[in-house]
Amino acid sequence: MDAYFDIFSGISGNMILGALIDAGLSIEELKKELSKLKLDDEYEIISKKVLKNGISGTYVNVQLKEHHHEHHNHEHHHHHHHHHRSLSDIYEIIDKSDLSNEIKIKSKEIFLRLAKAEAKMHGVGIEEVHFHEVGAVDAIVDIVGSVIGMELLGIERIKASPIHVGRGFVKSAHGKIPVPAPATMELLEGVPVYSIGIDAELTTPTGAAIITTLSEDFGPRPYMLITKTAYGAGTRDLEIPNLLRINLGQFIESNLNSDFVNVIETNIDDMNPEFYDTIMEKIFKAGALDVFLTPVHMKKNRPGSVLTVLCSDEKTEKIVNILLKETTTLGVRILKKVQRYSLKRNVEMVDTEWGKVRVKIAKSGDKIINIAPEYEDCKKISLENNIPIKEVYNRVLSTFYQNA
Repeated sequence: MDAYFDIFSGISGNMILGALIDAGLSIEELKKELSKLKLDDEYEIISKKVLKNGISGTYVNVQLKEHHHEHHNHEHHHHHHHHHRSLSDIYEIIDKSDLSNEIKIKSKEIFLRLAKAEAKMHGVGIEEVHFHEVGAVDAIVDIVGSVIGMELLGIERIKASPIHVGRGFVKSAHGKIPVPAPATMELLEGVPVYSIGIDAELTTPTGAAIITTLSEDFGPRPYMLITKTAYGAGTRDLEIPNLLRINLGQFIESNLNSDFVNVIETNIDDMNPEFYDTIMEKIFKAGALDVFLTPVHMKKNRPGSVLTVLCSDEKTEKIVNILLKETTTLGVRILKKVQRYSLKRNVEMVDTEWGKVRVKIAKSGDKIINIAPEYEDCKKISLENNIPIKEVYNRVLSTFYQNA
């Protein structure tokens, strides 16, 4: 079975456990496996159904018996007074258990990633890390329990969405620290993340360690035959549903590329159309993926144009500033994280009688779908040799097929 983690409201250890139980994981089977760690006298697991913005999910609370302290989840304050354990202590607990070797290996790998991140943030060696996030019983249950749950459900492959991290500040033993927490930020290096203005710590170090260790890819929802959807709930109520969504089923391998882009649009009906050429050139130079105009009829039946730009998230602000400065518009609208699909393509050089010409080749699997000589190369040859551009284009294609 495959699983796609839709992390639109962040991720934490007990949200993962909640989603797995919501997906059909027997809590009794989970407890039975966790009892092999021989920590039963230190905690108990409580599971219940809750509603978040009208959506039903499963909330899991790892309650410590000694301190009667509820699990932090999205109330992650980084200063719990739990019994501290070192990484070697945790390894010993896992190694001495009767858990399967695969569960032991994956659990230790997650703890190692987490310990490395915390050690780097505190400027100490891994074995000097003695703190609640690695050592607390709730973190042990979250991490080992998540690995157990995935094995019991038969989840073999995991992919995940970009991760919503939240924003703001949270309290720690060292004072206020930014969101995401430094250790979380370290764990998420190389992973697409975002924030849409929720003032809360949505992704915890434990959650980040689990998903970055187990997920093979982070990106748009893949082609997938979904057989079940489950939700794991966080503690607090937010503007958005405080839920982790997991889709279970089978990944379908795609021959398409997929990514997220932002779409910037503005309506213009009072600008000299001669200006568009320069403006569009500046937008492309700023890093736009595409720029185009769509004719429209606006208020009072005036003819106008919708100027549309596709760009990455990091280029958005720069391009918006160009639009506001260079055009007559008073504002723009932005569609964030629009999913885009495209054929896989590459560029090859074709030797012609006029020199090398770039040719773009689009494929679906091993099958060539489209071939297009680079326009600028053909244009240059046409002008320099006084040959119709359509003739250059056709002869480049003919040469390509002859050499294929």
